[in-house]
Amino acid sequence: MNLAYIPSPSHGVLYLGPIPLRGYAICIIIGVFVAVWFGNKRWIARGGQSGTVADIAVWAVPFGLVGGRLYHVITDYELYFSEGRDWVDAFKVWEGGLGIWGAIALGALGAWIGARRRGIPMPAYADAVAPGIAFAQAIGRWGNWFNQELYGHETHVPWALHITSAEGGRVPGYYHPTFLYESLWCVGVGLLVIWADRRFKLGHGRAFALYVAAYCAGRGWIEYLRVDDAHHILGLRLNVWTALVVFLLAVTYIVVSGKKRPGREAVVEPAFASGGPAGGTEAVVGGAEKNPGGTEAVADAEEKRAGEPGEESPEDEAKPAKKV
Repeated sequence: MNLAYIPSPSHGVLYLGPIPLRGYAICIIIGVFVAVWFGNKRWIARGGQSGTVADIAVWAVPFGLVGGRLYHVITDYELYFSEGRDWVDAFKVWEGGLGIWGAIALGALGAWIGARRRGIPMPAYADAVAPGIAFAQAIGRWGNWFNQELYGHETHVPWALHITSAEGGRVPGYYHPTFLYESLWCVGVGLLVIWADRRFKLGHGRAFALYVAAYCAGRGWIEYLRVDDAHHILGLRLNVWTALVVFLLAVTYIVVSGKKRPGREAVVEPAFASGGPAGGTEAVVGGAEKNPGGTEAVADAEEKRAGEPGEESPEDEAKPAKKV
């Protein structure tokens, strides 16, 4: 028996009167709020308008949830469609089972739709929300702790996870807390993206690609520790292959994008920077005082105004009037 270990909750559902509050769902909801809140701060710092991230998230989050569930059901179809199983369980998201690969893929599609409706460049939006997504994953992984699922090999380290449930083929004992490993890794990924973005001024989707690559690197070794059932290809779990392929694609994008489009976007929200319905150039100037990242947008807006017919530039005012 371990003298030190991480205890598991006796149940993953709390009741507020007749209303069930599931730990898994609560973790997902908190993660979404953190991602939107932090993404909004980064978007404003880049010169965008407050609220844009949330508006696009209205599209991205539902798409992401559907995508995450689809990936899980497709890759673990035997849990729902094999003999003795009830296919209706495939819709019970609150019981756990979201694949991050599907969530990011379909969530990106939803974000793209929302970004197009707002006239926002999708790569800039992705860069703004990237570290927030990593932090959201870190929080969401604690939902697995509430459900006593997705743990690793048996171990006797002081931080072992004590599994007490025998449901679903579980064997009570002490195991590697892979949910905790991935949670901490995701925090590190978020901090890495923030540092790299400040240090190298990442733009055109490269901050998001760095998040993807760094997450995949960690998911590979964490997946190796897990003991839950999974499909294998050439001796490796399916998610390990997925992490490897996506990692290579992300790194390739960083290299190619860095050569073709160095630097970062000067304007991330064109309508806001050009004096559209968001409050005009005065609003941009006010935002730039608080957010130095938006100064390029202010300069562009002022340049445009100076060139408009019927307006005199400061240089014109300084010139003496021409006698006729």
